[in-house]
Amino acid sequence: MTEFRGYSCLVRPRWSDMDVFGHINHANMVTLLEEARVALLFRSEAGRELAKGVVVVDLAVSYRAPIVVGDQDVLMQLSLRECRHASFTIDYRVFGGPEETAKPAVTARTVLAPYDLASGTPRRLSETERSFLTERLGSGG
Repeated sequence: MTEFRGYSCLVRPRWSDMDVFGHINHANMVTLLEEARVALLFRSEAGRELAKGVVVVDLAVSYRAPIVVGDQDVLMQLSLRECRHASFTIDYRVFGGPEETAKPAVTARTVLAPYDLASGTPRRLSETERSFLTERLGSGG
């Protein structure tokens, strides 16, 4: 297996994330993806500018296997698919536990756009933001 280049974190699913079938509900999986994205973008000094305003433009989630809520974290890997002047796309791989296995249980993608909350309008990524994203998540297109 090749070494992953991007951002990895562990996220702990909650019992309330589980549906009647014993696995993480779709809406709650989207929330767990958001938790990983917040940890990357908003809990670092370099991502502070992005924390001032980013909106989700598009979201896609594909399930390959159920993730059962247990007493363990799940590994999330985030990488940069594309970095444009006014948007960027993050790919996610979510594994069923804290270790990387052969295949992720969930893959996802979000397109995000920087947003100026004061004016209520989209804005362009700064060079600092673009550098942060490419250095932390990989090169992007």
